[in-house]
Amino acid sequence: MSYDRYNSPLSERYASKEMQYIFSPEMKFKTWRKLWIALAETEKELGLPITQEQIDELIAAKDDINYEVAKQREALVRHDVMSHVYAYGQQCPNAKGIIHLGATSCYVGDNTDVIIMREALYLVRKKLLNVINELAKFADQYKDMPTLGFTHFQPAQPTTVGKRATLWLQDLLMDYSDVEYMISQLKLLGSKGTTGTQASFLELFDGDHEKCKKADQMIAEKMGFDACYPVSGQTYSRKLDSRVVNVLAGIAQSAHKFSNDIRLLQHLKEIEEPFEKHQIGSSAMAYKRNPMRSERIASLSRYVMSDVMNTAMTASTQWFERTLDDSANKRLSVPEGFLAVDGILDLYLNVVDGLVVYPKVIEQHLMNELPFMATENIMMDAVKAGGDRQELHEKIRVHSMEAGRMVKVEGKANDLLERIAADPAFGMTMEQLEAIMKPENFVGRAPQQVAEFLEGDVYPVLEENKDLLGIKAVINV
Repeated sequence: MSYDRYNSPLSERYASKEMQYIFSPEMKFKTWRKLWIALAETEKELGLPITQEQIDELIAAKDDINYEVAKQREALVRHDVMSHVYAYGQQCPNAKGIIHLGATSCYVGDNTDVIIMREALYLVRKKLLNVINELAKFADQYKDMPTLGFTHFQPAQPTTVGKRATLWLQDLLMDYSDVEYMISQLKLLGSKGTTGTQASFLELFDGDHEKCKKADQMIAEKMGFDACYPVSGQTYSRKLDSRVVNVLAGIAQSAHKFSNDIRLLQHLKEIEEPFEKHQIGSSAMAYKRNPMRSERIASLSRYVMSDVMNTAMTASTQWFERTLDDSANKRLSVPEGFLAVDGILDLYLNVVDGLVVYPKVIEQHLMNELPFMATENIMMDAVKAGGDRQELHEKIRVHSMEAGRMVKVEGKANDLLERIAADPAFGMTMEQLEAIMKPENFVGRAPQQVAEFLEGDVYPVLEENKDLLGIKAVINV
């Protein structure tokens, strides 16, 4: 780490080494060389005078990149691609005349960007699946535990701890589906030339249109893709970058929602994110256990969601077949979107893996509010015993208002059950009322919904990807 210049927090604090490598110069320049080899092989196979010896020379030097030669050359010619063509040629004197033959800079630049985005999406998918896996375990473990539900953050009908977790899970499954779809949609630019017409390749292949079409397909297959985009300008449409970053922003939305809920639950002292033995929650208030990781998830998520505007604006403002006002922006927006989401998913996995649940607090909060929610059941039982529904409804309304006043104004315990037991109109004892007050009677189908959702929607995805499961999140701070 350099202390005398700016260091990106995404690299120093948040993103994993794996994601940083995917967007590293080494990954980029090694991919350039693979693309030059694929181009040479394709041109040879389609009849151009390129020898196997030349290709073997390129292959032998593909991983031994002479960075200093390229750097010195770029300082002279101010062109990164041609500098690396020159550097590669220095290592491959017999092949230097056929490196980059017929191609434009976007052949290596844009094709590499697509390849790198796919690799990054693979890593995002892997981490997303591991978060889903841990969250599924949590949902299953707590599927039967009643908890107070909230609408508008006001007490509402009970649910279960596990059912609430399925809401987070369902969002992530949508994100997984989007990632899978995006991976399936990625295509290479191919070898389209300066304005996308393949004119230079048509010249190389003596006017043979079929060979031009085959060249694209062969390059795609050599690089592990099914196809190239059928039409383009000099670049692939920058709408692709926008679509990819939109998928990342979807993950950020889901993670932010989860982090909000955890922060609120930690305030209620019902569920807490992990807190390490020597962790400091506050520099002033030593007793504090702040939800710092969930807050960091929220913070990074906002960055990714706002990053969408970069790619949207870039895609919408391109001129005709090519401008260069995309380059500087996409060097920032695409890698940093991925680096941030990588950090978010590591944090998400770390938090879910170490969530601490406090059943007694959950039960206390629920029981404080349950008498109000049980009033309909109480009224129905009293009516069955011969009471008048209209009269009982009014009495419950009056008793509820007074019990609420005692809680909110007097700061006392909820005494609604005591008030009802003392009212002869209901004809019910305290024991009868308490028998009604079993929390599991008020959660509806929540436990069954959890089990059905896991079996029908979550486990099939996890089984299909079981080879990707089992990683542990490593966070730096």
